[in-house]
Amino acid sequence: MKITVLMGGTSSERNVSLASGIRIVQALRGRGHTVIALDPARGLISAAEERELSTGKVGTAPPSLEALSKVAEGTFLPNLTSMKELRSADVVFLGLHGGQGEDGTLQALLDMAHVKYTGSGHLASALAMDKDLSKKLFRAADVKTADWLMTPVTVEQVEGMLGLPVVVKPSKEGSTVGLSVVKKRGDLAAAIEEASKYDDEVMVERFVPGRELTVGVLGDVALPVGEIIPKHEIYDYECKYTPGMAVEEFPAKLSREATEKVQQQALSAFRSLKLRGYARIDFRLTTEGEFYCLEANTLPGMTELSLIPQGAAAMGISFPELCERIVRLALE
Repeated sequence: MKITVLMGGTSSERNVSLASGIRIVQALRGRGHTVIALDPARGLISAAEERELSTGKVGTAPPSLEALSKVAEGTFLPNLTSMKELRSADVVFLGLHGGQGEDGTLQALLDMAHVKYTGSGHLASALAMDKDLSKKLFRAADVKTADWLMTPVTVEQVEGMLGLPVVVKPSKEGSTVGLSVVKKRGDLAAAIEEASKYDDEVMVERFVPGRELTVGVLGDVALPVGEIIPKHEIYDYECKYTPGMAVEEFPAKLSREATEKVQQQALSAFRSLKLRGYARIDFRLTTEGEFYCLEANTLPGMTELSLIPQGAAAMGISFPELCERIVRLALE
C-alpha cells in the first residue's frame, strides 16, 4: 500500500508526534509498504531528517509556546488536502498528537477530501479532546469519572464542591501539558493561569488518589490492562517520555474480575465518544476498588515508551503488526 504518515504539527506535543511518526514510518516500511513522512508544519521530511529523528528522543519538557509559534508560521494545514502525497495515498496514518491534528479539524478536512485516515472521525475526535464534554458522555454511559468544574471558578466554589487537592488542566490538551495538582487554596489562581496558556477553557477536577491504569482499544477489543508507576507524583511529561522515569507493567497485577471490569469500562468509554480504530483510555483505581476514567486519547503515543504499543505487545502483537492493523481498520 501507499501510506502517508502525518507527524510533527504545531501542538505542544510536536516532539512526541515526531518520535511516534518516525517509528510508524519505519515499521510500515518493514512490512513492505511505500511510506512517505509529512510534517503539516514543514512539508516532506527528508531522508536525512528521518535519520535524525530515528533516535526517538522527545525531551523532558514540551516545546515552548514561542518555539511553537514560529513553527506554526509555516504551516500549510488549510492546503494540506490538495497535496498529491495525501491524494495519492491509499491511507493516511495520523501520527499527530494534540492541537488541530487530534481535535477533529484535520479529520474534517480529510473527510471533505475523501481521504481515508487512521483513528476516529472528526466528531469523535472533537468530543474526546474536549475533556468537559467527554466526561459528560462518560457519565451518560455509566462510566465513573471524577467531579469537576470549568472556569471561571472561585476558591470557595472549588473547596465547597470538590475539596482539595484538585487537578487543574487545559480542557483540550494532552501529555499533561499545562497540568498542575493544587493542594493549597493559595496555589489555585497560578495553576489556572498556567493552564490558560494552552487553552481558553480550564478544568478543575477532584484529585483521585490511587493506582494509574490504562487500557488500549484496538478495533472492538480491549488490550491487556497496564499499570503506570511514575517517579513523580503524577505521570507527567517527563515521566512519560524519559527512560527510567516510570515503570509500566503489562499486564497489570489485578484480579480477573477487576481486569474484566476496567476493560468493559474502557470499551464503554470508547463507544460513548463514537471512537473508531484505536484509542487509549486512562483510569485511576482507588483503594476502595473503584475505577475512575480520566480521559480518552484518540491518537495515543507510539514512541518506544508509549503505552498502547506495550499493551499490544502483552497480547503478542508486535509494533509493526500493530501499525498495520491500525491501517487496515482505517480501510474497513
